[in-house]
Amino acid sequence: MAKHVDSIAALAQMFRILGDETRVRILIELQDGPRNVTELCKKLKAPQPTVSHHLSILRMGELVESRRSGKEIFYSISDLERHKYAKAFGTLLKQAAGIRLGRLVLAID
Repeated sequence: MAKHVDSIAALAQMFRILGDETRVRILIELQDGPRNVTELCKKLKAPQPTVSHHLSILRMGELVESRRSGKEIFYSISDLERHKYAKAFGTLLKQAAGIRLGRLVLAID
């Protein structure tokens, strides 16, 4: 029972992170490959502080990884198979293959 409760809590946390339109749009943009903040700002038509704030939340939730190249930082989607919320998605989906968010698909094996 405790594991089930932990999975539910983890899943609720994941949905809190994904509960913002800007964060979901960032994840969708990152499906096309790594992007820096400037590229994301142009694509999303959003100011740099807003994009940086949402990237920070996605990084804390381990949905996004960052990599420095010179002065620039590039962001990409984390390997969701190893993600701490993967078990929670499994609990939610049981027999389903994944959750689709636009072009982003969060799949469970």
